[in-house]
Amino acid sequence: MRKKLISENEKNVSNFEQGSLDIEKLAQVEISSECSDQPIEFALLAGNTKGWKAATPGNQVIRLTFDDPQIIKRIVLVFDELEVARTQEFVLLWSSDKEGGIQEILRQQFNFSPPLTTQELEDYTADLNQVKVFELRIIPDIDGNESWAKLTKLRLY
Repeated sequence: MRKKLISENEKNVSNFEQGSLDIEKLAQVEISSECSDQPIEFALLAGNTKGWKAATPGNQVIRLTFDDPQIIKRIVLVFDELEVARTQEFVLLWSSDKEGGIQEILRQQFNFSPPLTTQELEDYTADLNQVKVFELRIIPDIDGNESWAKLTKLRLY
């Protein structure tokens, strides 16, 4: 019989987390900005609920550059906004090399209307092979109002 004791952290990992790529070990993360009390790790690593927040208002980029090409079959994003009503847009892109040839996967807009609509969960099936670069671009308010981009979770499978 093969068995293993589960650590406290592993006990609390939901099915939502299980099977996702280990970004910490597989990729370098590049970001346009981050608040010191809400760094990008809070959105990319299991066990965090606070998420990432940009340090400056306006459009933001989160780019993952994988050490080795990856296969991505599923993309899950969670955005939370508890304070400001706004229409946000995000764009997902990917490339099989670092030098260019970036391709758009999808572009999505949605509205936050606190206190009623405060969360957006996106769960996409994908068929991406040989992914070297994965990028998320966030336009926090398409009307151009001063808004801060936030990302609660990003998981790739």
